Amino acid sequence: MIRVLLVDDQPLIRSGFRALLDLEDDIEVVAEAADGKEGLELAKLHLPDIALIDIQMPVVDGIEATRRIAADPALAGVHVVILTNYGLDAYVFDALRAGAAGFLVKDIVPDDFLHSVRVAARGDALLAPSITRKLIDRYVSQPLHTGAGTELAELTGREREAVALVARGLSNDRIAERMVISPMTAKTHINRAMAKLHARDRAQLVVLAYESGLVTPRTPK
Repeated sequence: MIRVLLVDDQPLIRSGFRALLDLEDDIEVVAEAADGKEGLELAKLHLPDIALIDIQMPVVDGIEATRRIAADPALAGVHVVILTNYGLDAYVFDALRAGAAGFLVKDIVPDDFLHSVRVAARGDALLAPSITRKLIDRYVSQPLHTGAGTELAELTGREREAVALVARGLSNDRIAERMVISPMTAKTHINRAMAKLHARDRAQLVVLAYESGLVTPRTPK
């Protein structure tokens, strides 16, 4: 059972998402919150698998709520998915840097929404290749912090290669094809890189890859 927390200050949005989720046998909405502060309290109480969090909310906004969830060891199993009205707005990359596993636009098709919840519950980033390229091109023109390069020093060459391909939005199967290895071996490289870099999920690997300069915007494939 996938346990979901809904955090949005618009009751109509919450009720719409809940109506969709409640129809699914493998998904349960455990709580709803109208602001980030209440959302944090409910996350600690219910320990959901997924927290669907709006960016712009009163009291504590979605980015700060995401940052606090990511920083709390007790909430390590909570995957934050940011909800936005605007697609690739200026807040999205900040949310990913704060620890979000990905983001969804609120006018998403219901079937795609349900699929995305299940993808996030598996620990995969909600960053399609086309979205990743647009986001990187728009918001990541240079490394964002000077110490990021040293974080990659612990990785093996194959792990670095796998991280670079994750940053370009490739799935495990595509990464395996590029590296001429099995999908399981590709997943192993990625998981080891995540452990060494203390990354919560694939989205954090994307951020680290660009911050460190391992991959740069508009780098040819």
